[in-house]
Amino acid sequence: MRSVVAVLLLIAAVAGCGTAVNPTVSPAGSPTAIPTSAGPRPSSPGVVTIVSPTAGQTLSGPTVHVVLALTGATLVNVTTTAIQPDQGHIHLYVDNNLVSMNYGLTQDIPVTAGIYLLKAEFVAADHAPFNPRVWSPQVLFTVK
Repeated sequence: MRSVVAVLLLIAAVAGCGTAVNPTVSPAGSPTAIPTSAGPRPSSPGVVTIVSPTAGQTLSGPTVHVVLALTGATLVNVTTTAIQPDQGHIHLYVDNNLVSMNYGLTQDIPVTAGIYLLKAEFVAADHAPFNPRVWSPQVLFTVK
């Protein structure tokens, strides 16, 4: 299982699932395509938001329950190169580090005391980003 996760993380890193300069959703799209070995990337009508935790919230405990919302698109459980603009997965980032490639809208993440930056990205079913990238607004929260 760890080797599968490691391979998926490597694929995600190579596909450009890193830190965004402007991690906000841009539904209007950009005329410039991100080139990949599979050709240009499609845009997506999807919009991902973080429902919980909320910006500025202070939490306690060893885990944070993350709740996301996705509109204009559907999550799929299959990884495929036959991508559709309105189907994909969620990548969850904590402090700009990819921590989860998720097929659902909820996740418990382990935490210790500190301040955290959380963001999510809706990606295509091949785990590569859409063009433009579909980022949630960032949420800064604190754990006591």
